[in-house]
Amino acid sequence: MSRIVFVLFAAILTDALTAGQVNVEPNTALLNEGDRTELLCRYGRTINYCRIEIPGEQKVLNLSPEWSKTPGFTYYGAGLQAGQCGVTIERVKASNNGQVKCSLGVEGEELSGTIDLVVALRPQQPIIELLSKPNREGYFAEGTQFMARCSVRDGRPPANISWYIDNMPANKQTTPLEIISTPTNDNVELSTSVQQIQWHLSPEDSNRKLVCRSHHQTDRETVPPQEAAYIINVRYAPVHQSEASVYGLYLDHTAIVNITIRASPLPRIEWTIEGLVVSQGRTEGRYSAYEPQYLGNDEYNVTLAIAGLTLEDTTKIYNLRATNELGLTDYQVRISSSSKPPSNSLDVAAIVGIVVAVAVLVLVVLLVLFARATGRWCFGGKSIKTPTNETDGQNDKQLELGGQHGQNVALLETPNGITLLGASKLREANGNANGNGTPQERLSVERRPHNDEDDSFEYATDRESSVYNPTTRPLRSVLMSQAGGRNSRNSASSEVEPLNTENSDLLQKGNQLGIPESRFSRWLPKDKLELLEKQAMLLSGRGKAMNAAAPPPATPPKPQKKVLATPTETTATTTTTMATPKLPQETEI
Repeated sequence: MSRIVFVLFAAILTDALTAGQVNVEPNTALLNEGDRTELLCRYGRTINYCRIEIPGEQKVLNLSPEWSKTPGFTYYGAGLQAGQCGVTIERVKASNNGQVKCSLGVEGEELSGTIDLVVALRPQQPIIELLSKPNREGYFAEGTQFMARCSVRDGRPPANISWYIDNMPANKQTTPLEIISTPTNDNVELSTSVQQIQWHLSPEDSNRKLVCRSHHQTDRETVPPQEAAYIINVRYAPVHQSEASVYGLYLDHTAIVNITIRASPLPRIEWTIEGLVVSQGRTEGRYSAYEPQYLGNDEYNVTLAIAGLTLEDTTKIYNLRATNELGLTDYQVRISSSSKPPSNSLDVAAIVGIVVAVAVLVLVVLLVLFARATGRWCFGGKSIKTPTNETDGQNDKQLELGGQHGQNVALLETPNGITLLGASKLREANGNANGNGTPQERLSVERRPHNDEDDSFEYATDRESSVYNPTTRPLRSVLMSQAGGRNSRNSASSEVEPLNTENSDLLQKGNQLGIPESRFSRWLPKDKLELLEKQAMLLSGRGKAMNAAAPPPATPPKPQKKVLATPTETTATTTTTMATPKLPQETEI
């Protein structure tokens, strides 16, 4: 409750204060002579009259929305009922500068307010005053601390000051802007702006223009800022510079060697060539030294002429000494018959060539990586290892020996184009025998002709259309172990006759049989699996019958040299057939 009472009390007090005072817009009006302006005094309640006093005018203005009796001055505002009392001045005069007073009649009393009306007065031309004095000739010595002061007088409002050197900001040490007010005879207050600048002079400051520029309210596009200028002259010894080089001289012609130096005052020139001294205006042998030629801005062109330039002249160092009253400076000059100086950096064409070469190299590397990753172009073909004649002979012999011992191999096709056929593949249907009546068996290798057809379907790893049994073993393991005499638990080892020592040694390494390594895993389809199982059962039964009919062997034959049998000799050879082991139900390569 107390909070609500406090808020109401504050609102009433605020309204009372607002109603009891006059608000003005604007508080200060800064205008140029001839400008148009509106001045307004406001009160929170209805006013009875509006009276305004303007400096420089002879009478007080009594204004109302209903009438206008004074030319150039009219009522401004929303009306007396709205508590507004204002005036529009069509054209401000310099004499109107000062305080404008508005008087408002409210319920038998008069309230007043004031507005500062400032009519700008353009200041006088800036003046530069030298605090450090030059010599009688108007020159400063190098290293002298230069000090100057700029004054802009009689401005209303005060003018601002900025410093420039050759139309560029000076960026030198300056003092804070000082404003000095001076009243006039008619009690009008004018202002003077003062600022100082200082720095140590160098040869670069010689012949440069120091500018003091004033900025004022009266500045317009058609009326630029006012300014004052001073030319700085500096005396200094010849300026040192790095070794100079002159190119494009012609052998066997008179060579003109030019070099530009800076000095103030005029320097005196002396050339020295391998101990030979040539002063300006003189000729010594083939060398002639000319008088320095003034180019402006304290720059001089110094020339040496060499008659009949030789290749040896281009290897010499030419020493130049420039002297004036403030000191001397030595220069070194080299000359060359080359058309242009050697460049330490690459030109545009070389840079473009390097960028293009790098871009092409990166593109080639990316293409190679892409082709290798996706198996395209030169990486799309299959790698086929072509056996040599010697390797073919060894493989044929090993396969033949495997057939002699009755090893049966399943009919499989591998990605490198080789098909392995079992021993029963070549067995005669009617039991053809050799001279001893023993059936002849032999492993044979057929090579599938290479083509570029896609074999992804044939060697796919899709197991949905195949039989998968995790208890089976891959064909590679079975064949390799059987070929080496192992895996007797999975084969009919009890019915197999012992191998001789020579052949057992030969077959210890399964990979010597020529069974190729496969890149893909393949599970045999169900129909092929059943066919292989039936074929293995038939072959096992036939092998048992043949073993029962064969007579027991005599004493073991003596070991003989391994001779690769030709097809004719193989037909006449008597071999002992071993029982064919039962193939696994499912294979993987």
